[in-house]
Amino acid sequence: MLAWTGAGVVFTCALAGASSGLGYQMGFWHYRTGFTILRWSVYVGAGAGVVALAAFVLAAVHRARIHLALSIAGIAIALALGLPPWNLERIASQVPRIHDITTDTENPPQFVALLAARQKAPNGADYAGAKLAQAQKAAYPDIRPALLNTRPAVAFERALAVTRNMGWDIVAAEPAQGRIEAIATTFWFRFKDDVVIRIVAEGNGSRLDIRSMSRIGRSDLGTNAKRIRSFLTRLQSGG
Repeated sequence: MLAWTGAGVVFTCALAGASSGLGYQMGFWHYRTGFTILRWSVYVGAGAGVVALAAFVLAAVHRARIHLALSIAGIAIALALGLPPWNLERIASQVPRIHDITTDTENPPQFVALLAARQKAPNGADYAGAKLAQAQKAAYPDIRPALLNTRPAVAFERALAVTRNMGWDIVAAEPAQGRIEAIATTFWFRFKDDVVIRIVAEGNGSRLDIRSMSRIGRSDLGTNAKRIRSFLTRLQSGG
């Protein structure tokens, strides 16, 4: 009985957790409601996982194979449900509550094609200034401009190729202005984050700056910094 109960409740919680992001995508509820559904799915699923663990011990003692298999499945699903949110909570405790990251905190690249979308979004389009810059530099000191030994036109094409390879939705690509704008969509809740890339001549080569900014949410859980790092790594390695 314990094995059936534990596995059944865990499976139900897994379905509820999966629906948290899907319901937001389909417009059934606000993303905060989705977060609440996910949070309680994890809490209840963890409790059911403990029940499944107890059922596993009893099934092992009594050599009840069916109950043993059910309890193992319940434990596995509970771990799969709980570990990703636990990891996000761990990350949230380690990163600042900011959502706008750029390689140039003094003169961030500006949105043009995406400006209207950003102005309608809760987070807006304006850079928050010195306080944000200080928080970013303390948390992500490695986020810096890319200096390339190529002409701006060549650097632009490299950056555009990397943007495509990243799977972002390219909204604008203006070689004459050295500007690329794109939308990056997160996995679970399909949040839209906006990216703008600026390329200018510097010395005998080029300087590339990139800015990644979430449309909603105070904290990005390090997503924008991770996205910029991935882009710059691919850019430096040739794609």
